[in-house]
Amino acid sequence: MKELKELSKYLKKKITGKTLYALPRQWIIPNYSGKLSIKDGRYFVEPYEYYSQLIDRILENDRGVDYSKSLALINGEQDASWLRKAKMYGALPRATVAYNHKGFGAFEPEDIFGYKESGTFLKMIGLLPYLKELGINVLYMLPISKMSNVFKKGEIGSPYAVKNPIELDESYADPLLEGIKLEEQFKALVQAAHMLGIRVVLDFIPRTAARDSDLIKTHPDWFYWIKIEEAASYKPPHIPQLTFKIPDKEDLEIIYSAEEVKVHLQKFTLSPDKLDPEKWEKVKKMEGDILSNIAKEFSIITPPGFSDWVNDPQPTWDDVTFFRLYLDHPEASQKYVSKDQPPYVLFDVIKSSKFPGKKPNKKLWEYIANIVPTYQKKFGIDGARIDMGHALPSQLQDMIISSAKSIDPAFGFIAEELEMKNDKKAKSEGYDCILGNSWYASARPAEFYKFIEEITPNLEVPYIASCETPDTPRVVARENGNKIKYLAPALLYLSPNSIAYINSGQEIEEIQPMNLGLDNTIYGKTVLPPEDQFYGKLAFFDYYAMHWDKANDEMYNYLKWILKIRDEISDVMEGEFKYVYLNYQDGTIANYSYWKGDKGAVILGNLDFSNDKYLEVLLNETLGRPVIVNDIVLVTRNGKRKLSYGVGNSVPVNLLPGDFTILLVNWE
Repeated sequence: MKELKELSKYLKKKITGKTLYALPRQWIIPNYSGKLSIKDGRYFVEPYEYYSQLIDRILENDRGVDYSKSLALINGEQDASWLRKAKMYGALPRATVAYNHKGFGAFEPEDIFGYKESGTFLKMIGLLPYLKELGINVLYMLPISKMSNVFKKGEIGSPYAVKNPIELDESYADPLLEGIKLEEQFKALVQAAHMLGIRVVLDFIPRTAARDSDLIKTHPDWFYWIKIEEAASYKPPHIPQLTFKIPDKEDLEIIYSAEEVKVHLQKFTLSPDKLDPEKWEKVKKMEGDILSNIAKEFSIITPPGFSDWVNDPQPTWDDVTFFRLYLDHPEASQKYVSKDQPPYVLFDVIKSSKFPGKKPNKKLWEYIANIVPTYQKKFGIDGARIDMGHALPSQLQDMIISSAKSIDPAFGFIAEELEMKNDKKAKSEGYDCILGNSWYASARPAEFYKFIEEITPNLEVPYIASCETPDTPRVVARENGNKIKYLAPALLYLSPNSIAYINSGQEIEEIQPMNLGLDNTIYGKTVLPPEDQFYGKLAFFDYYAMHWDKANDEMYNYLKWILKIRDEISDVMEGEFKYVYLNYQDGTIANYSYWKGDKGAVILGNLDFSNDKYLEVLLNETLGRPVIVNDIVLVTRNGKRKLSYGVGNSVPVNLLPGDFTILLVNWE
C-alpha cells in the first residue's frame, strides 16, 4: 500500500496548474474537484492533480490491510471458488488505456508534451474506478512482461513475444512518474485494484520465448538452433499422407518418412556453447544484442515457432521460439531419428504433453515453475492464465500450478482449453476454469442453442463467458451483431457455470479486432473506414487506441445492468437448475432457470433473428410440482413490469427477434 500512497505524494509535488492533458470523458471520476476544461468536446485536466485526486479517492477504501497480498490471502480464502462470482474485464493495457492526450492531431505513442499516449500502469490505475462502476471484480491483463522488438509483425512487438518473463515491459512506465521504478508503478496498480475489491489475473507463456530471449546469454542450450542460411526457407513440413490434425503415435512413421521432414531435420544444429565452448565464452561477453552476435559469429539462429497441428495453413510464428523442455528427442520418435541428430522442432516435440522425452530439462522446468510465484511474492497477483498449457508435459504443468497454490491455495488458474469437453481434463490437471468457445457459439444461433442448453449446465469447472476475446472478431462486427451484442451477454453472463467476461473495447462498441487468431480472416482487420488512423492495425502488433471519443454510454450502461442482474440473482443461481417447460419448443428458444424453493429466475432468449416468438412458460411443469406464485416481474432491456399468470401457472411471453427476457418469480 505504501507504493500507492507514495504515488499520490509524488504527483501532488509536481502539479503545474496547466490543463493540457486530454482524457476520455468516460474516465473522468465523478464529482472531480480539480481543474477541468472542455474544448471541442474533449476534457482537459492537469495530469498530476487529476491522478493524485483519483488515487486519493481509491485510498478512501483503505481498510488498513496489506493490499500487496492477493485478495484471497487478505480474506483467508482456501480455494478459487471466487472465480464463480467473477465479473472479468480483459485488457491489453498498452491499447486499453491508450489515448491522444495532447487533444489534437493524430495519436502518437509519445507526444510533443512528453505525455505517453500508449497505455501505462498509471493510466490503468486511472481506469479502475470506471471498471468498478461497471461492476468488474477481476482485471485480467494480457502479458505485461518484457517483450521483444525483434522479428515483430507490426509497428511494435507482440506481448506474447516474451524477452524476459520475470521483468515488466518498460513501455508501461509513465513519464508523469519519472524517477519511480516501474515495479513500484505496477505494485501500486495491484494495490489500487485490491483496495477496490478487484483481483488481478495475468497471462503467462511458459512454452515459448522471444527469439532473442534474455535467457539465451546464460542458457543457450534451453533453445533450439538452425543454420542461418536455412532461416529464409524454414517452415513446418507438409505431410501429404495426413490431414489437418494433431498427430497420433501411429502417424509418426509417416511423418518421419516424409521428404520435407528429412530436409527439415537437416536445418538444425547444436547450441553455440556446444559448437565451440571457447568462442561462446567470448561471444556472450560481447557488447550488443546476444542473438545478433551469435548470428554473426556462429552463423546460427533460433527458429520461429509453428503450430503443433500437421498441415496447419497458418504461417510460422516469426517472433517466438520454443523452449527445449527435454534434453532428448520424444521417446516415441527416437527410433526414427539418427543418433547424432541435433535437438529439433517438429509437431511431436511441440506437443510434449502427448510426446514426452525421457530426460526433462530440469533447470529450465524449475525456472518456468518459478515465474508465477515471482509475481505472487513481488506483486500479490490473484490468478493466471497459462498459455498453451495443454501442450506442456503434465509434470511441468503440475509444477507450475502446485508452486503457485503452495503460496496461495486460492490462486486461480485459467486453462487455455477452447473445447468445452475438456472441462474434466482441466479440472483433473488443477485448473479452476477454462476459456471455452462461447465467442464462437454465440455468433451461430444453432450452435448457441446447443451451447446454452446442453453444455453450460453440465460443466465441471466454470468457463469464461465471452462473446468476444482479444483473439476473435468483435461482437458488433458479426452478422446480426446489432442484436447479438445484447442477446449474447445476457444469455452467457447468466448461464450456469459462467464467468462474465467483457473484452476491452466491447463496452464502447469497438469494431476493430485486436488480433486475427480465432474465427477470423486477414480481411478481419479492415473493418474500420480507410480514413481512420487505425485502419488495418491490430493492437497485438501495432500502436492502437480505442475510439473513446466516438462512443456513447449505451453499451457500457447495458453491460453494467446485466452484471447487476447477475449479482441480484447470484443467490438463486446457487440453487436448483431447471430447464424451462414451454408450451412449444422449436430449437430457437434458449431457456434455463434457477430456483430456491418457490423463488425463481427464468431466462429466455430468442435465437431466431427474423421472427417474433409468442410462448407460454409453464411453471408447475418446469419445477415438477405446484408452485405458489405471489408475483412475477418481467425484466427486459426496456425495464421491469409485473405480469399476470394464468391457469396452471402459465406465463405468456412475447420475444422479439434476437431478444431476451428474465422472469423473476416471487421476488418481491
